[in-house]
Amino acid sequence: MIDLRSDTVTRPGEAMLSAMLTAETGDDVYGDDPTVNALEAEIAHRSGKQAALFLPTGTQANLVALLCHCNRGEEYIVGQLAHNYKYEAGGAAVLGSIQPQPILQERDGTLPLATVEQFIKPDDIHFAITRLLSLENTFNGKVLPLSYLEQAWDFTRQHDLALHIDGARIFNAAVTLGLPLEALARYADSLSICLSKGLGAPIGSLLCGSQQFIQRARRWRQMTGGGMRQAGILAAAGLYALEHNVARLQHDHDNAAWLAEELKAAGVAVSRQDTNMVFIKLPQAQIAPLKEWLKQRDILVSTGEVTRLVTHLDIDRRALENVVDAWREFLQLYG
Repeated sequence: MIDLRSDTVTRPGEAMLSAMLTAETGDDVYGDDPTVNALEAEIAHRSGKQAALFLPTGTQANLVALLCHCNRGEEYIVGQLAHNYKYEAGGAAVLGSIQPQPILQERDGTLPLATVEQFIKPDDIHFAITRLLSLENTFNGKVLPLSYLEQAWDFTRQHDLALHIDGARIFNAAVTLGLPLEALARYADSLSICLSKGLGAPIGSLLCGSQQFIQRARRWRQMTGGGMRQAGILAAAGLYALEHNVARLQHDHDNAAWLAEELKAAGVAVSRQDTNMVFIKLPQAQIAPLKEWLKQRDILVSTGEVTRLVTHLDIDRRALENVVDAWREFLQLYG
């Protein structure tokens, strides 16, 4: 099966499974799991932060970050299409009574700082207190410019705001820019990183920040049900992913670029390709038939007017050649 719906669909290979099966474990809620501790220390080192926390999901990592930065009746400024505003079930508002103040991203994924400034609430009893600016890197595959991150960091210092980065795919950004993680993470007070997307682990995310921030986050993780016991089995997959699956993200980017060019040549309306994502505009009449056509050929795609194809470590060039061939055959009948 060739699955291009997301890079979350990867399955652990034999080497990762072996690392999981042989992991040394303890009780992580007590802080006694050596593999979890090693994973947290490793990502703290790579990000240049004082500490890190292992959580089951990226949604929980972002939620815990927001709960740490904002109290009830306070707010965070965020992109209207950001994952931790649009796609995380309103958790910050529902569970934390934190008000989101969404604004529309620019085409490059940035939030225009002049617009952000207009939405910072004055110190007045009528308004929620603005505490946080939240960015996403990458955003729909787009890498936020390093110069923008520096500007956003300086901006938040000037306006007494914290800065959180939803870095679910931040290693894709680091590989694209040819920089270590720390070079991007230095422009954030807190940073979430997903292990189960391009890095290929079956589960888990990490939250990075200061010692004080992570201590607060540990309490929120427990309160929101994220305390795990012998979690070293899962953390071992994360450690393996950090050691073996970061540099190879470039292969996913190269495969996505190749796929975009081949589909263009076949007459497909490719709108853009960034990192490991290809975006295609489909005519309404092709949406349902294309999905079924590809499925019959063991190719899974989430079709829509804007269709996203995501390359990952379970997809090689030969698989993509099959995708292009199947798409060409489809266009001969439906094009």
